This record gives sequence, structure tokens and C-alpha cells, in this order.
Amino acid sequence: MKEIEFSLNENPFNDFLSARYAISARVNVESLWNWCHENDKSFFIMSLGCLMNAVNSVPELKRRIIDGKVIEYDYLEGVSPIMGSDNDIYKEMRVKVPEEFSDINEWHDYVKNLSAGILNGEHEGFILEMEKRDFTNIANFSCIPWVDFDTLTNCVVDGAAIQPLITWGKVNEKYEMSVAITISHIFVNGRELGYFYQNAQKEFDKF
Repeated sequence: MKEIEFSLNENPFNDFLSARYAISARVNVESLWNWCHENDKSFFIMSLGCLMNAVNSVPELKRRIIDGKVIEYDYLEGVSPIMGSDNDIYKEMRVKVPEEFSDINEWHDYVKNLSAGILNGEHEGFILEMEKRDFTNIANFSCIPWVDFDTLTNCVVDGAAIQPLITWGKVNEKYEMSVAITISHIFVNGRELGYFYQNAQKEFDKF
């Protein structure tokens, strides 16, 4: 990570009770959906990879405030809840970025094995208090595959939180999928949100 020049005192949202806000928009996932079914890959895992890449493509999404200073992480890893096949086990996993692997298939298998290992007790899941998650290089990802939602809000643990929260939903009959993102207006404006969704669509279209 690196410290960057950014005047918090001149930012109009810095003194708000909370600068958090959210937006939801749809992306077309037909290319990835078909690729996953043709290659026996998990659509959940591959969607996670696409959205992680989209988050990491926008510098403003990787910024935090630590000890009164603005820092920008080189990259954000992903934290996501996972459940057992019977929905009886609920844990979290922390996932490395896809670019650390030689190809996307290797990354897919790494996430699949990590998830299985956590659920069967072979590996410990991700454990960190919510209040401390702003101080490490993660973004939170969550899938709601049962609901084709239009909008979504998130719980606010701390009004001053910066960490991005990304949620995606059910794929509808048009191969459209809602993606919601909650961010801080201190760093992220409409232009940066546009970049995120534009790059997310490119990621899903690559397949």
C-alpha cells in the first residue's frame, strides 16, 4: 500500500454521519454463464473473480483512511460467505486475487478447494471483527442467488467505514444479473462507479 495526497478536510462528505451509499445495476452474464456450463466450472466462483477484478481496476475503491492518513492498497483480496450443501454450515473465506495465478482455471480450482476445505473443517475460515475490516486489504463479496433484486442496502457497522461491499443476485431469463456495491462518497463518485460497472461487464464478456 502507499500513502497518497488527499485533503480530507476539504472533502464535503468527511463530516457526514455516514458517507456510505449504494447503487445497483445489471450486467449481462450470458458469455460467462455458457462458458461455465460448457467447462464444468462454478458460476459463483467465476462471478466472484470477475467482480474482484472489476473492484481492483478502480484505484478509488482501494483507498482507506488509517490513522488520519489516506492510503491506497495495491490490491484488495475478496472475503465471501460460503455455505454447506444443506445450508447448515455458514463460514467465510478470504480469497487471493486471480492475477496471482497462471490462469483463471488454476484460480478457480484454488477457490473451490479452499471453500471445500473450510466447510469440511480442514482449513480455518476467515475470522476478523467487522470493526477491524477497514484496516486490511479486503473487499466484501456476497451472493444472493435466490433473488433477482433491483436494489439492495447493507448493514452499517460503522458510519465511517470505507471497505467496499459487493453483492450479486440471481441470473434472470435475459442472462442479466444485478450487482450492488456499497462504497464511501469520500473517495467514490459516479464516474468511478461507472468505471466499476464498465469493467465488470468487460470481465463477464471475456468468456
